Amino acid sequence: MVVEILGAVLLAGGVWLASSVRVVKQYERGLIYRFGRVRARVREPGLAVLVPFADRLQKVNMQIVTMPIPAQDGITRDNVTVRVDAVVYFKVIDPVVAAVNVQDYRSAVGQVAQTSLRSIIGKSDLDDLLSNRERLNEGLELMIDSPALDWGIHIDRVEIKDVALPEAMKRSMSRQAEAERERRARVISADGELQASHKLAQAAATMADTPSALQLRLLETVVQVSSEKNSTLVLPFPVELLRFLDAQTPRVPAPSPQPEAKPEVNGHATPSPRSPGDAVLPSAD
Repeated sequence: MVVEILGAVLLAGGVWLASSVRVVKQYERGLIYRFGRVRARVREPGLAVLVPFADRLQKVNMQIVTMPIPAQDGITRDNVTVRVDAVVYFKVIDPVVAAVNVQDYRSAVGQVAQTSLRSIIGKSDLDDLLSNRERLNEGLELMIDSPALDWGIHIDRVEIKDVALPEAMKRSMSRQAEAERERRARVISADGELQASHKLAQAAATMADTPSALQLRLLETVVQVSSEKNSTLVLPFPVELLRFLDAQTPRVPAPSPQPEAKPEVNGHATPSPRSPGDAVLPSAD
């Protein structure tokens, strides 16, 4: 009889112990609800002893949660249709507030993140979405973190993952990039020509002060041409020498034109017109 009583007591104790002892993991915190009222003291990791039939344990994960934000369609401030997706990292900093103030904090953070992402798309230009994402990430983080603080949630980081553009916009951007590259190439080429002209002007001034330098340069050019093993050798001839020879050549005056004989009229030659100084001879009649 005593053994049966002891066995019943031990069985009841085991049932009570099994129903009153819970294990809280290292990355969790335990909330105790006693008759539906949350206890202010949060249970730390380890064994948590509950009052049977009075306490209920709720575990809250304290790890950083990675939540992808679905791609959102929007129109930027410069009227370009884009599709943007992002990812948000958050964690619970106050398990009591996160469990009491909001029904499902994961869903709440996801909805706020989608709304904030559409809002940030409408406030930004396309160039900002493509090249200035750090500033947009900071603004998006502030927009999500503002209501999340009242839920005991801290937004650790927000990152814009991808920006999808229409195909027509991609082609326009590629043409713009090609035109920009061509403009840079032309500017660099013109700058090189300008620098080369300055160097050539300095070289010309040096050669003008030293006439033998021009001859040495001419011989160097001949050597460079002859190194190609061509059958024809072209020698540059100074234009100034041609002008000098033309100036030293004596000019012969051109002969004055002789009066042409007029055709005969009625068997007599028509005399040529006389000048006022010509003598008039008497006729033979």
